[in-house]
Amino acid sequence: MTSLVIDARHNGPPGSGNGGWTSGLVAGVIGAGEGVVEVTLRKPPPLETPLTVTPADAGWAVQDPDGGLVAGALRRTDDIPAVPPVSRTEALAATGRYAGHADHPFPTCFVCGPQHPDGLRIFPGRLPDGRTAAVFTVPPQVSPEVVWAALDCPGGWAVIDRDQAFVLGRYAVAVGALPEPDDECVVVGQPVGRDGRKALVRSSLYAPDGTLLARAEATWIAVSA
Repeated sequence: MTSLVIDARHNGPPGSGNGGWTSGLVAGVIGAGEGVVEVTLRKPPPLETPLTVTPADAGWAVQDPDGGLVAGALRRTDDIPAVPPVSRTEALAATGRYAGHADHPFPTCFVCGPQHPDGLRIFPGRLPDGRTAAVFTVPPQVSPEVVWAALDCPGGWAVIDRDQAFVLGRYAVAVGALPEPDDECVVVGQPVGRDGRKALVRSSLYAPDGTLLARAEATWIAVSA
């Protein structure tokens, strides 16, 4: 049994952990270097609360102090296709179209919240083909959790709109390499399909020289904001 804590800085919706950061923490506990880990969030991850990660069935269970199931995790064997890259210029232009500046369901989100001054401040705007893109200035302290978080919201904003908020439900990331501190990377997101309240999206992170660093696939769930 291993424990982890989501600190208050890494929030998503108010009072709960950012889904990407939380999933990255879980993957780190399990050992993401041994294969792609897929995390399914079962309820909003609580902040500043010890969570335990224990083997369960074919994977792992993440539980709160009362034994409630916060998330489940397993190893994924199938590949995650990359989202095609765009140039830094295109990504900067897309950031200028970021809908979350004017209308954001969770404006203090660690990844994409304009009201989180100490967050990653990734503002993915729509491209003409429906994908999203943004420039991501890598923080001085780089970790796999940062990459998991950075790939989270750019995928979500491929389906979030003024009339419908979404939260992360299931998330898998393949990290090939970490970005360098202070680099200006490009992150892109892409809608893949929709089934009722569930939306499948993908996202990818590219280094300044165009090298693919990481890719993700996620299921987002429509909710009432």
